Amino acid sequence: MMEGADPAKVALLATLHDTQETRVGDIPWIGRRYLTAASNEDVTADQVADSHPRVADGIKSLIAEYEARETPESQVAHDADLLDCALQGLEYLQQGHVQAREWVNSTKAKLKTSSAIALADAAKGMTITEWQRTYLR
Repeated sequence: MMEGADPAKVALLATLHDTQETRVGDIPWIGRRYLTAASNEDVTADQVADSHPRVADGIKSLIAEYEARETPESQVAHDADLLDCALQGLEYLQQGHVQAREWVNSTKAKLKTSSAIALADAAKGMTITEWQRTYLR
């Protein structure tokens, strides 16, 4: 892994991090000015309430780790999520939606790991098709 993180744990965090959206949806950033959703930790607690206590505690611990963004694994998983958003914005730009430029720039500014920043910079100089051929083999 480029950041020295455990790839299996990064994959697990990345898999679990958006499970709350199955209950509350994915509220766009502008909508968050008007809507208040339960915290990811509260939604997760509800989702695992009927699980075996060890399973529930394990999942809650992983969600808390992801949300805290203090471990290399949680930082890489979070940056992977942001990088996905930035790539989607770049694809919109390439389709002619010039308003997506601010979205791409603001998302890239949130990246923390050097590898995610390097990947975002590389993507800016490629078409989405070139990106897929180069990095998604």
